[in-house]
Amino acid sequence: MSSKKGHSRESKSRPIWHAGRALSVFVMGDLDLAIRGRTYREPEGPHSMVVRGRDLDAALQHVASREDCLSLAVVGLPEQVPDITSLVGRRLLLVDGDSAKLREFAEVAIRAGIEVEWIRSARPPFERLAAALLPVGGIVLAAGKGSRMPGSQKLLLDIDGVPMVRHVFDAASEGGCHHTVVVYTDDDVQKAINGRAELVFNPHAETGMASSLQVGLKAMRPEVEGAMVLLGDQPLVGSRTVATLLRASRREGSRPAVAASQDTDDLGGWAPPVVLSRELWGDLFALQGDAGARQVLQGRPELLDIVPAPGRPDDIDTPEDYAKIVQLFPRKRPRQRA
Repeated sequence: MSSKKGHSRESKSRPIWHAGRALSVFVMGDLDLAIRGRTYREPEGPHSMVVRGRDLDAALQHVASREDCLSLAVVGLPEQVPDITSLVGRRLLLVDGDSAKLREFAEVAIRAGIEVEWIRSARPPFERLAAALLPVGGIVLAAGKGSRMPGSQKLLLDIDGVPMVRHVFDAASEGGCHHTVVVYTDDDVQKAINGRAELVFNPHAETGMASSLQVGLKAMRPEVEGAMVLLGDQPLVGSRTVATLLRASRREGSRPAVAASQDTDDLGGWAPPVVLSRELWGDLFALQGDAGARQVLQGRPELLDIVPAPGRPDDIDTPEDYAKIVQLFPRKRPRQRA
């Protein structure tokens, strides 16, 4: 199986997004996808859509009539490429085992200015389909001052030769976040990211975490169904944890929030990163001060799935925390010259 993306110019028109509503997945035809938000009926509100190639004409009629249809996945391409201009401003995923068909469809889409991705596979890969239909953005909170770490900007501390905050961004990016933003205030943090991510400045970071979270949410692209919030001082989370949480958030029956389990009673049994569906964003925008997702989810178990994840959620707040983390990475010995 192979996967590729084609990027074209950005359309001036954007699909309508209704804040605070979860994204539905409209399954047209006989495809069986155990995915969150699945419906076989015409959905209300924003949605993605998946269809077999034989039903593509009907799907395109639906897309043309619904500005809030944000993306379309086509499994098994028809012999001829129909008029797909109604997909301009949307996202298109093509799945087929025939490389020639994929190339032909993708070239037509790119020429039309459609954002397109294609996967060469005879069978629809569920994880990849789910990621395309329910994209999740990443928010790295990196605007804190680290008052318990005197004399340094803790997010720039060296972890295995890389600034701490870059470990977190890399985990989000490599783990499968649709796009990732880093919320910052310190120019040195901006330099450490060095063009690897979209940076969002928070001029009110001194008011607490809530403002940084809200700045990050506002920077999310309109097509994302949710946001994964990561803390910039958790360098050991890792991409496998991110991927695990994303998979759990997309499965059928999952709750609006998904977090990694942690054996600590005072933290409610979970720790960031946490995936937050758009249906929770209204509550998040009402937060103030140092409040975060925990204050929204506390005492509301019906909103949260806690899943085991392979990474470590340790956050670095003190010099002692940093010393413990550094010990996990053996020092690299310099190579001896012959």
